Amino acid sequence: MMNNKLNNKDFNDGLLNFLNNSPTPFHAVKTIIEVLNQAGYKQLNEADEWKLEKTGKYYVSRNDSSIVAFALNSEDVASDGFKMVGAHTDSPCLKVKPSPEISTKNYFQLGVEVYGGALLNPWFDRDLSLAGRISYQTKAGNIESLLHDFKKPIAIIPSLAIHLDRQANENRTINKQKELPPILLCGENSNEINFHDLLMTAIHAQHEDLAIEQILDYELFFYDTQPASLVGYQDDFVSSARLDNLLSCYTGLMALLETGEECNALMVCNDHEEVGSASSSGAQGPFLRSVIERIAVTQESFTRCMHNSVMISADNAHGVHPNYVDKHDGNHGPILNQGPVIKINANQRYATNSETSAMFRLICQNVNVPVQSFVVRSDMACGSTIGPITASELGVKTIDIGVPTFAMHSIRELAGSGDAYSLYKALAYYFSKFSQ
Repeated sequence: MMNNKLNNKDFNDGLLNFLNNSPTPFHAVKTIIEVLNQAGYKQLNEADEWKLEKTGKYYVSRNDSSIVAFALNSEDVASDGFKMVGAHTDSPCLKVKPSPEISTKNYFQLGVEVYGGALLNPWFDRDLSLAGRISYQTKAGNIESLLHDFKKPIAIIPSLAIHLDRQANENRTINKQKELPPILLCGENSNEINFHDLLMTAIHAQHEDLAIEQILDYELFFYDTQPASLVGYQDDFVSSARLDNLLSCYTGLMALLETGEECNALMVCNDHEEVGSASSSGAQGPFLRSVIERIAVTQESFTRCMHNSVMISADNAHGVHPNYVDKHDGNHGPILNQGPVIKINANQRYATNSETSAMFRLICQNVNVPVQSFVVRSDMACGSTIGPITASELGVKTIDIGVPTFAMHSIRELAGSGDAYSLYKALAYYFSKFSQ
Protein backbone atom coordinates (compact mmCIF):
# COMPACT_ATOMS: atom_id res chain seq x y z
CA MET A 1 0.00 0.00 0.00
CA MET A 2 1.23 3.50 -0.82
CA ASN A 3 0.69 6.80 0.96
CA ASN A 4 -0.53 9.42 -1.49
CA LYS A 5 0.92 12.89 -1.22
CA LEU A 6 -2.54 14.48 -1.44
CA ASN A 7 -5.60 13.85 0.70
CA ASN A 8 -9.11 14.15 -0.70
CA LYS A 9 -9.60 17.78 0.31
CA ASP A 10 -6.24 18.98 -1.01
CA PHE A 11 -6.79 17.10 -4.25
CA ASN A 12 -10.23 18.60 -4.85
CA ASP A 13 -9.03 22.09 -3.92
CA GLY A 14 -6.31 21.72 -6.53
CA LEU A 15 -8.78 20.37 -9.07
CA LEU A 16 -11.10 23.37 -8.63
CA ASN A 17 -8.18 25.76 -8.99
CA PHE A 18 -6.98 23.98 -12.14
CA LEU A 19 -10.45 24.15 -13.69
CA ASN A 20 -10.79 27.85 -12.92
CA ASN A 21 -7.38 28.64 -14.41
CA SER A 22 -8.00 26.65 -17.61
CA PRO A 23 -10.82 28.24 -19.64
CA THR A 24 -9.27 27.00 -22.93
CA PRO A 25 -6.90 24.20 -24.01
CA PHE A 26 -4.14 26.82 -24.32
CA HIS A 27 -4.61 27.88 -20.71
CA ALA A 28 -4.84 24.26 -19.55
CA VAL A 29 -1.46 23.43 -21.08
CA LYS A 30 0.03 26.63 -19.63
CA THR A 31 -1.21 25.61 -16.18
CA ILE A 32 0.15 22.06 -16.60
CA ILE A 33 3.54 23.47 -17.63
CA GLU A 34 3.66 25.65 -14.51
CA VAL A 35 3.13 22.56 -12.33
CA LEU A 36 5.73 20.53 -14.25
CA ASN A 37 8.30 23.32 -13.95
CA GLN A 38 7.83 23.40 -10.19
CA ALA A 39 8.30 19.62 -10.11
CA GLY A 40 11.66 19.83 -11.90
CA TYR A 41 10.60 18.77 -15.40
CA LYS A 42 12.69 20.21 -18.22
CA GLN A 43 11.16 21.72 -21.34
CA LEU A 44 12.04 20.28 -24.75
CA ASN A 45 11.60 21.95 -28.12
CA GLU A 46 10.59 19.78 -31.07
CA ALA A 47 12.87 21.81 -33.36
CA ASP A 48 15.98 21.07 -31.28
CA GLU A 49 18.18 18.00 -31.08
CA TRP A 50 17.27 16.09 -27.94
CA LYS A 51 19.94 14.84 -25.55
CA LEU A 52 18.00 12.96 -22.92
CA GLU A 53 19.39 11.71 -19.64
CA LYS A 54 18.62 8.13 -18.65
CA THR A 55 16.79 9.33 -15.53
CA GLY A 56 15.47 12.71 -16.70
CA LYS A 57 12.06 14.35 -16.48
CA TYR A 58 10.86 16.24 -19.55
CA TYR A 59 7.89 17.77 -21.33
CA VAL A 60 7.17 19.05 -24.81
CA SER A 61 4.11 20.92 -26.08
CA ARG A 62 2.65 21.38 -29.55
CA ASN A 63 0.36 24.18 -30.73
CA ASP A 64 0.30 25.43 -27.12
CA SER A 65 -2.73 23.15 -26.65
CA SER A 66 -1.29 19.61 -26.39
CA ILE A 67 1.47 18.31 -24.15
CA VAL A 68 3.51 15.16 -23.52
CA ALA A 69 5.35 14.85 -20.19
CA PHE A 70 7.53 11.88 -19.31
CA ALA A 71 9.89 10.59 -16.63
CA LEU A 72 12.70 8.23 -17.67
CA ASN A 73 13.88 5.75 -15.05
CA SER A 74 15.41 2.95 -17.08
CA GLU A 75 18.50 2.15 -19.11
CA ASP A 76 16.47 0.39 -21.77
CA VAL A 77 13.04 1.79 -22.77
CA ALA A 78 12.67 -0.95 -25.38
CA SER A 79 12.66 -3.66 -22.71
CA ASP A 80 10.85 -1.73 -19.99
CA GLY A 81 8.33 0.24 -22.04
CA PHE A 82 6.19 3.07 -20.70
CA LYS A 83 3.28 3.31 -18.32
CA MET A 84 1.14 5.93 -20.02
CA VAL A 85 -1.97 7.96 -19.25
CA GLY A 86 -3.82 9.91 -21.93
CA ALA A 87 -6.51 12.60 -21.73
CA HIS A 88 -7.67 15.59 -23.77
CA THR A 89 -7.59 19.34 -23.15
CA ASP A 90 -10.56 20.51 -25.25
CA SER A 91 -14.26 20.75 -24.40
CA PRO A 92 -17.36 21.62 -26.45
CA CYS A 93 -17.92 25.38 -26.53
CA LEU A 94 -18.62 28.43 -28.68
CA LYS A 95 -15.73 29.74 -30.81
CA VAL A 96 -15.65 33.28 -32.21
CA LYS A 97 -15.73 33.51 -36.01
CA PRO A 98 -12.98 35.34 -37.98
CA SER A 99 -15.28 38.24 -38.99
CA PRO A 100 -17.72 38.10 -36.09
CA GLU A 101 -19.25 41.57 -35.87
CA ILE A 102 -23.08 41.60 -35.81
CA SER A 103 -25.11 44.77 -35.19
CA THR A 104 -28.89 44.48 -34.79
CA LYS A 105 -31.19 47.05 -33.18
CA ASN A 106 -28.21 48.80 -31.51
CA TYR A 107 -26.91 45.55 -29.97
CA PHE A 108 -23.35 44.47 -30.72
CA GLN A 109 -22.94 40.70 -30.95
CA LEU A 110 -20.28 38.21 -32.01
CA GLY A 111 -20.91 35.40 -34.47
CA VAL A 112 -19.84 32.00 -33.16
CA GLU A 113 -19.23 28.47 -34.36
CA VAL A 114 -20.17 25.50 -32.20
CA TYR A 115 -17.02 23.56 -31.33
CA GLY A 116 -17.72 19.88 -30.73
CA GLY A 117 -20.96 18.24 -29.67
CA ALA A 118 -22.10 20.90 -27.22
CA LEU A 119 -25.32 20.67 -25.22
CA LEU A 120 -26.57 24.12 -26.26
CA ASN A 121 -29.58 24.94 -24.07
CA PRO A 122 -27.49 25.53 -20.90
CA TRP A 123 -25.47 28.25 -22.67
CA PHE A 124 -28.40 30.65 -22.44
CA ASP A 125 -28.58 33.17 -19.58
CA ARG A 126 -25.02 32.51 -18.38
CA ASP A 127 -22.42 35.17 -17.58
CA LEU A 128 -19.86 34.58 -20.33
CA SER A 129 -16.26 35.63 -20.75
CA LEU A 130 -13.80 35.10 -23.58
CA ALA A 131 -10.33 33.57 -23.65
CA GLY A 132 -7.82 31.98 -26.00
CA ARG A 133 -4.77 32.67 -28.15
CA ILE A 134 -4.14 35.87 -30.13
CA SER A 135 -1.48 36.13 -32.84
CA TYR A 136 -0.10 39.58 -33.60
CA GLN A 137 2.61 41.49 -35.43
CA THR A 138 5.19 43.22 -33.25
CA LYS A 139 6.57 46.70 -33.91
CA ALA A 140 9.68 44.92 -35.22
CA GLY A 141 7.61 43.03 -37.79
CA ASN A 142 7.66 39.59 -36.16
CA ILE A 143 4.66 37.32 -35.58
CA GLU A 144 4.13 36.35 -31.94
CA SER A 145 1.25 34.99 -29.87
CA LEU A 146 -0.13 35.52 -26.39
CA LEU A 147 -2.79 33.96 -24.23
CA HIS A 148 -5.57 36.30 -23.21
CA ASP A 149 -8.47 35.98 -20.81
CA PHE A 150 -11.01 38.77 -20.34
CA LYS A 151 -11.80 37.08 -16.99
CA LYS A 152 -14.85 39.23 -16.21
CA PRO A 153 -18.34 38.59 -17.69
CA ILE A 154 -18.46 40.45 -21.01
CA ALA A 155 -21.32 38.71 -22.82
CA ILE A 156 -24.61 36.85 -22.46
CA ILE A 157 -27.05 34.90 -24.66
CA PRO A 158 -30.49 35.83 -23.30
CA SER A 159 -33.33 33.36 -23.66
CA LEU A 160 -36.48 34.35 -25.48
CA ALA A 161 -39.28 34.97 -22.96
CA ILE A 162 -41.78 32.15 -22.51
CA HIS A 163 -44.56 34.57 -23.56
CA LEU A 164 -43.01 34.74 -27.05
CA ASP A 165 -42.39 31.01 -27.35
CA ARG A 166 -45.16 29.06 -25.65
CA GLN A 167 -43.70 25.74 -26.81
CA ALA A 168 -40.25 26.34 -25.34
CA ASN A 169 -40.72 23.79 -22.53
CA GLU A 170 -42.19 21.16 -24.82
CA ASN A 171 -40.27 21.43 -28.08
CA ARG A 172 -37.32 23.79 -28.13
CA THR A 173 -34.79 23.64 -30.94
CA ILE A 174 -31.84 26.01 -31.39
CA ASN A 175 -30.74 27.60 -34.65
CA LYS A 176 -26.96 27.75 -34.26
CA GLN A 177 -26.55 30.57 -36.75
CA LYS A 178 -29.34 32.88 -35.59
CA GLU A 179 -29.86 32.22 -31.89
CA LEU A 180 -26.38 31.74 -30.40
CA PRO A 181 -24.50 35.03 -31.05
CA PRO A 182 -23.76 36.49 -27.58
CA ILE A 183 -24.56 40.15 -26.83
CA LEU A 184 -21.60 42.28 -25.73
CA LEU A 185 -22.70 45.90 -26.05
CA CYS A 186 -25.71 48.14 -26.47
CA GLY A 187 -25.57 51.56 -28.11
CA GLU A 188 -26.37 53.64 -31.16
CA ASN A 189 -22.86 53.17 -32.58
CA SER A 190 -22.87 49.38 -32.37
CA ASN A 191 -22.54 49.09 -36.16
CA GLU A 192 -19.22 50.95 -36.04
CA ILE A 193 -17.50 48.62 -33.55
CA ASN A 194 -14.55 46.56 -34.76
CA PHE A 195 -13.76 43.44 -32.76
CA HIS A 196 -10.01 43.77 -33.38
CA ASP A 197 -10.14 47.20 -31.75
CA LEU A 198 -11.87 45.77 -28.71
CA LEU A 199 -9.20 43.08 -28.48
CA MET A 200 -6.40 45.61 -28.76
CA THR A 201 -7.86 47.69 -25.92
CA ALA A 202 -8.26 44.61 -23.72
CA ILE A 203 -4.71 43.41 -24.43
CA HIS A 204 -3.17 46.78 -23.61
CA ALA A 205 -5.09 46.87 -20.33
CA GLN A 206 -3.43 43.61 -19.26
CA HIS A 207 -0.07 43.98 -21.06
CA GLU A 208 0.81 47.67 -21.01
CA ASP A 209 4.36 47.22 -22.28
CA LEU A 210 3.53 44.87 -25.15
CA ALA A 211 4.55 46.36 -28.51
CA ILE A 212 1.73 45.29 -30.86
CA GLU A 213 1.55 46.69 -34.38
CA GLN A 214 -1.62 44.81 -35.34
CA ILE A 215 -3.69 41.77 -34.39
CA LEU A 216 -3.44 39.22 -37.18
CA ASP A 217 -5.72 36.42 -35.99
CA TYR A 218 -7.10 34.66 -32.94
CA GLU A 219 -8.62 31.47 -31.53
CA LEU A 220 -11.05 32.69 -28.88
CA PHE A 221 -13.69 30.72 -27.00
CA PHE A 222 -16.57 31.80 -24.78
CA TYR A 223 -16.76 30.23 -21.34
CA ASP A 224 -18.92 30.37 -18.22
CA THR A 225 -17.49 32.66 -15.54
CA GLN A 226 -19.14 30.80 -12.65
CA PRO A 227 -16.25 29.20 -10.74
CA ALA A 228 -15.93 25.47 -10.21
CA SER A 229 -17.28 24.43 -6.83
CA LEU A 230 -18.23 21.60 -4.54
CA VAL A 231 -22.02 21.25 -4.33
CA GLY A 232 -24.48 19.05 -2.48
CA TYR A 233 -25.60 18.89 1.13
CA GLN A 234 -22.36 17.12 2.07
CA ASP A 235 -20.20 18.44 -0.80
CA ASP A 236 -20.79 15.19 -2.66
CA PHE A 237 -20.25 16.68 -6.13
CA VAL A 238 -17.84 18.74 -8.21
CA SER A 239 -19.72 21.18 -10.43
CA SER A 240 -17.82 22.93 -13.20
CA ALA A 241 -17.36 23.63 -16.87
CA ARG A 242 -14.89 21.43 -18.77
CA LEU A 243 -14.89 18.45 -16.40
CA ASP A 244 -14.80 16.51 -19.67
CA ASN A 245 -11.89 16.23 -19.80
CA LEU A 246 -9.80 18.59 -17.68
CA LEU A 247 -10.65 16.44 -14.67
CA SER A 248 -8.66 13.59 -16.24
CA CYS A 249 -5.81 15.94 -17.25
CA TYR A 250 -5.41 17.12 -13.68
CA THR A 251 -5.77 13.63 -12.22
CA GLY A 252 -3.15 12.24 -14.60
CA LEU A 253 -0.81 15.13 -13.86
CA MET A 254 -1.01 14.70 -10.09
CA ALA A 255 -0.44 10.97 -10.46
CA LEU A 256 2.54 11.51 -12.76
CA LEU A 257 4.23 13.62 -10.09
CA GLU A 258 4.29 10.55 -7.83
CA THR A 259 6.20 8.42 -10.33
CA GLY A 260 8.80 6.31 -8.58
CA GLU A 261 12.15 5.08 -9.86
CA GLU A 262 10.77 1.73 -10.99
CA CYS A 263 9.28 2.68 -14.36
CA ASN A 264 9.17 5.03 -17.32
CA ALA A 265 6.04 7.14 -16.99
CA LEU A 266 4.32 9.31 -19.60
CA MET A 267 1.26 11.54 -19.73
CA VAL A 268 -0.23 12.93 -22.95
CA CYS A 269 -2.99 15.53 -23.08
CA ASN A 270 -4.20 16.00 -26.66
CA ASP A 271 -6.29 18.78 -28.15
CA HIS A 272 -9.16 18.35 -30.66
CA GLU A 273 -10.66 15.14 -29.24
CA GLU A 274 -14.12 16.66 -29.30
CA VAL A 275 -13.89 17.22 -33.06
CA GLY A 276 -12.36 13.90 -34.09
CA SER A 277 -8.66 14.18 -33.09
CA ALA A 278 -7.49 14.59 -36.72
CA SER A 279 -4.93 17.38 -36.33
CA SER A 280 -1.20 17.82 -35.78
CA SER A 281 -1.83 18.09 -32.03
CA GLY A 282 -4.71 15.60 -31.83
CA ALA A 283 -4.50 11.92 -30.92
CA GLN A 284 -4.84 10.93 -34.58
CA GLY A 285 -1.86 13.12 -35.45
CA PRO A 286 1.83 12.22 -35.10
CA PHE A 287 2.63 14.09 -31.87
CA LEU A 288 2.84 11.27 -29.32
CA ARG A 289 4.39 8.80 -31.74
CA SER A 290 7.11 11.26 -32.74
CA VAL A 291 8.02 11.91 -29.09
CA ILE A 292 8.34 8.21 -28.25
CA GLU A 293 10.28 7.51 -31.46
CA ARG A 294 12.82 10.15 -30.47
CA ILE A 295 13.16 8.59 -27.02
CA ALA A 296 13.50 5.08 -28.43
CA VAL A 297 15.87 6.27 -31.22
CA THR A 298 15.44 3.27 -33.56
CA GLN A 299 12.34 1.72 -35.12
CA GLU A 300 13.25 -1.64 -33.61
CA SER A 301 13.46 -0.08 -30.17
CA PHE A 302 10.18 1.79 -30.67
CA THR A 303 8.30 -1.36 -31.67
CA ARG A 304 9.65 -3.28 -28.67
CA CYS A 305 8.88 -0.34 -26.40
CA MET A 306 5.24 -0.23 -27.49
CA HIS A 307 4.89 -3.99 -27.02
CA ASN A 308 6.05 -3.55 -23.42
CA SER A 309 3.91 -0.48 -22.72
CA VAL A 310 0.36 0.19 -21.51
CA MET A 311 -1.88 3.20 -22.15
CA ILE A 312 -4.69 4.19 -19.78
CA SER A 313 -7.03 6.48 -21.69
CA ALA A 314 -8.86 8.56 -19.08
CA ASP A 315 -12.06 10.26 -20.21
CA ASN A 316 -15.32 10.79 -18.33
CA ALA A 317 -18.11 8.20 -18.42
CA HIS A 318 -21.90 8.64 -18.35
CA GLY A 319 -23.25 8.20 -14.83
CA VAL A 320 -26.80 6.94 -14.32
CA HIS A 321 -29.01 10.02 -14.00
CA PRO A 322 -31.76 9.24 -11.43
CA ASN A 323 -34.35 10.98 -13.64
CA TYR A 324 -33.34 9.04 -16.76
CA VAL A 325 -32.47 5.56 -15.53
CA ASP A 326 -33.81 3.93 -18.69
CA LYS A 327 -31.03 5.53 -20.76
CA HIS A 328 -28.60 2.94 -19.35
CA ASP A 329 -28.11 -0.80 -19.53
CA GLY A 330 -29.52 -2.09 -16.26
CA ASN A 331 -26.37 -3.99 -15.33
CA HIS A 332 -23.80 -1.40 -16.42
CA GLY A 333 -24.89 1.94 -15.03
CA PRO A 334 -22.10 3.78 -13.17
CA ILE A 335 -23.05 5.63 -9.98
CA LEU A 336 -21.31 8.83 -8.89
CA ASN A 337 -18.91 8.42 -5.94
CA GLN A 338 -18.72 4.65 -6.35
CA GLY A 339 -15.38 4.61 -8.13
CA PRO A 340 -13.85 4.98 -11.60
CA VAL A 341 -15.43 3.23 -14.57
CA ILE A 342 -14.03 0.74 -17.07
CA LYS A 343 -15.55 1.56 -20.47
CA ILE A 344 -16.25 -1.38 -22.78
CA ASN A 345 -17.64 -1.60 -26.31
CA ALA A 346 -17.79 -4.63 -28.60
CA ASN A 347 -17.28 -2.45 -31.70
CA GLN A 348 -14.02 -0.92 -30.46
CA ARG A 349 -15.40 2.52 -29.68
CA TYR A 350 -13.40 1.95 -26.51
CA ALA A 351 -10.02 0.19 -26.57
CA THR A 352 -10.55 -1.94 -23.45
CA ASN A 353 -9.96 -5.68 -23.66
CA SER A 354 -10.03 -8.36 -20.99
CA GLU A 355 -6.29 -8.12 -20.26
CA THR A 356 -6.18 -4.36 -19.82
CA SER A 357 -9.43 -4.44 -17.85
CA ALA A 358 -7.99 -7.08 -15.53
CA MET A 359 -4.90 -4.93 -15.01
CA PHE A 360 -6.95 -1.89 -13.99
CA ARG A 361 -9.20 -3.93 -11.73
CA LEU A 362 -6.13 -5.24 -9.90
CA ILE A 363 -4.69 -1.72 -9.58
CA CYS A 364 -7.93 -0.48 -8.01
CA GLN A 365 -8.08 -3.52 -5.75
CA ASN A 366 -4.56 -2.85 -4.50
CA VAL A 367 -5.47 0.70 -3.39
CA ASN A 368 -8.95 -0.21 -2.06
CA VAL A 369 -10.73 1.77 -4.77
CA PRO A 370 -14.08 0.43 -6.05
CA VAL A 371 -14.38 0.05 -9.81
CA GLN A 372 -17.45 0.03 -12.10
CA SER A 373 -18.21 -0.96 -15.70
CA PHE A 374 -19.96 0.95 -18.45
CA VAL A 375 -21.49 -0.61 -21.56
CA VAL A 376 -23.88 1.49 -23.62
CA ARG A 377 -27.39 0.17 -24.23
CA SER A 378 -27.40 -2.16 -27.23
CA ASP A 379 -30.02 0.01 -28.94
CA MET A 380 -28.04 3.27 -28.56
CA ALA A 381 -24.96 4.68 -30.29
CA CYS A 382 -21.69 4.74 -28.36
CA GLY A 383 -19.26 7.64 -28.16
CA SER A 384 -15.50 7.22 -28.32
CA THR A 385 -12.23 8.57 -26.91
CA ILE A 386 -8.55 8.95 -27.74
CA GLY A 387 -8.12 5.33 -26.57
CA PRO A 388 -8.88 3.48 -29.84
CA ILE A 389 -7.08 6.16 -31.85
CA THR A 390 -3.92 5.95 -29.75
CA ALA A 391 -4.02 2.15 -29.76
CA SER A 392 -4.28 2.21 -33.57
CA GLU A 393 -1.50 4.77 -34.02
CA LEU A 394 0.99 3.13 -31.63
CA GLY A 395 -0.03 -0.52 -31.41
CA VAL A 396 -0.05 -0.24 -27.62
CA LYS A 397 -2.23 -2.16 -25.16
CA THR A 398 -4.93 0.29 -24.05
CA ILE A 399 -7.81 0.57 -21.62
CA ASP A 400 -10.53 3.24 -21.53
CA ILE A 401 -11.58 4.42 -18.09
CA GLY A 402 -13.05 7.53 -16.49
CA VAL A 403 -15.11 8.94 -13.66
CA PRO A 404 -18.92 8.92 -13.96
CA THR A 405 -20.41 12.29 -14.87
CA PHE A 406 -23.76 14.02 -15.34
CA ALA A 407 -24.57 16.64 -18.00
CA MET A 408 -21.62 15.73 -20.21
CA HIS A 409 -20.95 18.41 -22.87
CA SER A 410 -23.05 20.96 -21.01
CA ILE A 411 -21.61 24.35 -20.10
CA ARG A 412 -21.59 22.99 -16.53
CA GLU A 413 -21.03 19.31 -15.74
CA LEU A 414 -21.21 17.30 -12.52
CA ALA A 415 -18.97 14.58 -11.08
CA GLY A 416 -18.59 12.91 -7.70
CA SER A 417 -16.13 14.66 -5.37
CA GLY A 418 -14.78 11.27 -4.30
CA ASP A 419 -14.34 9.74 -7.75
CA ALA A 420 -11.54 11.90 -9.12
CA TYR A 421 -9.55 11.32 -5.94
CA SER A 422 -10.14 7.57 -6.23
CA LEU A 423 -8.88 7.68 -9.82
CA TYR A 424 -5.85 9.68 -8.68
CA LYS A 425 -5.00 7.00 -6.12
CA ALA A 426 -5.27 4.29 -8.77
CA LEU A 427 -3.16 6.16 -11.35
CA ALA A 428 -0.53 7.15 -8.78
CA TYR A 429 -0.18 3.49 -7.78
CA TYR A 430 0.03 2.51 -11.45
CA PHE A 431 2.89 4.98 -12.02
CA SER A 432 4.79 4.32 -8.82
CA LYS A 433 4.19 0.77 -7.60
CA PHE A 434 2.34 -1.45 -10.05
CA SER A 435 4.27 -4.19 -11.86
CA GLN A 436 2.51 -5.36 -15.04
